[in-house]
Amino acid sequence: MENKTEKIKYILYARKSSESEDRQIASIESQIKELKRIAKQSNLEIIETFSESMSAKEPGRPMFNKMLEMINNSEATGIICWKLDRLARNPVDGGQINWMLQKEVIQHIKTSDRSYYPEDNILMMSFEFGMANQFVLDLSANVKRGLRNKAENGWYPTFTTLGYIHNPLKRKGEKEIIIDPERFHLIRKCFDLMLTGAYTPPQILETANEEWGLRTKAGRKVARSTIYRIFTDPFYYGMYEYPKGSGNWHEGKHEPMIAKDEYDKIQLLLGREGKPRPKRHRFAFSGMIRCGECGAMITAENKIKRQKNSNVHYYTYYHCTKKKNKNCTQKTIRRNKLESQIEEVLETIKIPTEFKEWALDILSKENEKEFEGRNKIIKSYQEKYNSCVEKLKNLINMRANNEISENEFKEIKKETTEEKSKYKELLDDSDNSVDNWMEKAEKLFTFAEIAKFRFDTGKLEDKKEVLANLGYNLFLKDNKLSIDVQKPLLMIQKIQPELKKIHQRLEPLKNRINKRTLGEMYSQSPKLLCGQDSNLQPID
Repeated sequence: MENKTEKIKYILYARKSSESEDRQIASIESQIKELKRIAKQSNLEIIETFSESMSAKEPGRPMFNKMLEMINNSEATGIICWKLDRLARNPVDGGQINWMLQKEVIQHIKTSDRSYYPEDNILMMSFEFGMANQFVLDLSANVKRGLRNKAENGWYPTFTTLGYIHNPLKRKGEKEIIIDPERFHLIRKCFDLMLTGAYTPPQILETANEEWGLRTKAGRKVARSTIYRIFTDPFYYGMYEYPKGSGNWHEGKHEPMIAKDEYDKIQLLLGREGKPRPKRHRFAFSGMIRCGECGAMITAENKIKRQKNSNVHYYTYYHCTKKKNKNCTQKTIRRNKLESQIEEVLETIKIPTEFKEWALDILSKENEKEFEGRNKIIKSYQEKYNSCVEKLKNLINMRANNEISENEFKEIKKETTEEKSKYKELLDDSDNSVDNWMEKAEKLFTFAEIAKFRFDTGKLEDKKEVLANLGYNLFLKDNKLSIDVQKPLLMIQKIQPELKKIHQRLEPLKNRINKRTLGEMYSQSPKLLCGQDSNLQPID
């Protein structure tokens, strides 16, 4: 081991979340065992071990904060962890670690497959933290995208309403909505009584609860608010709005309980004849942006303006639904003005093809340096796993030949099976992570390269997808759109001015400049190679 680690005191940190993001990650126990083995092999002094079962997608982990406190108090200056994403999957914690390493408060971070020192190029570390954060954001975006796709395919994506159930024979995510044989006919009878005009909703509710024995899926009596919701829910005649308040209406594939004219009649009986009816228009950004004043969703509508000279103009306006505050003061904004603001942000992350190829080449070379070491680790795990499998086979033969007692057989089998499971976890985790970040890096740079062009020339779905991948926390206030740009793109955004300067200087020589010369100019720029200090400051 290098001399620079001899005086470093290390904290071992292990983390595993119960969420889907960590299903392939080795257990905490396996992480600790393997990291202690690595520390012993490398002669690293561990003074404290912290572990916690908690997601790292947001700041606030107690053990993680305690570890940083000890490091800030100079009780330790090194960290041992399984992978960098065990330390952080959010930009706040990742920024803290990055900055503490830059300032040499942390002198060494040792993971299962590489080391990080203050003097290293931070490009690799920044990308790994950025990708860990992006993974969480993508996970959330994919869930939302899946729900939207389900809604657009005709299946209401959230909880079923009373009278319907999800088909138990279908897999999760593909479940259709079918009639609830226990409650469907009872809810239909409630509608029939309401349609006579002779009963009020409370009277119908009392009859359904007390005489018919109507109960919710949880076995409780139906509440008064529920009966009113049932009588005003378009789902029962085959339509639904998703997300709520977005203005996006879909025709369901479920079997309607009532007809549209029956629904309209009930709204008249309830005094709700002015209730807005579903609209079938599709808009690129509905359901994605919130009002910066009241927090309600931003929706859109088409307007037609006819001039005296008979010319007709069509416009799309976005505005707050005012679902949360009827007195919201926010005004409408034309679609082209909203799109121009998105284009301005996309312009700040746009990168030349030459830079994308150069950056991927640099990252690929960094990855190759670690490839041999990772392969040795995986080979070691595989050999130990195979040894356990062979040991179990021999054990069964020994027991069959009465060479060992039944108690000895059970005891050795248990120990060997646990050891085999440990190496299986370590193999799965290693295989899952090798080169995974390079694939994500390529997607990131490709997005930055073509996002603006795709937004400018693409269809409605393209615009929607580009905005979804650009950032989160989308708010519209005073006709100004605010976007929290995704963390990896934020890094590109901060180096983009330097890229522009380089290419502007080369513009007169564009036809004579080759990739090698351009790559040399990139390499000579400290802003591109290492990033500016402002890019590395912890995010408050």
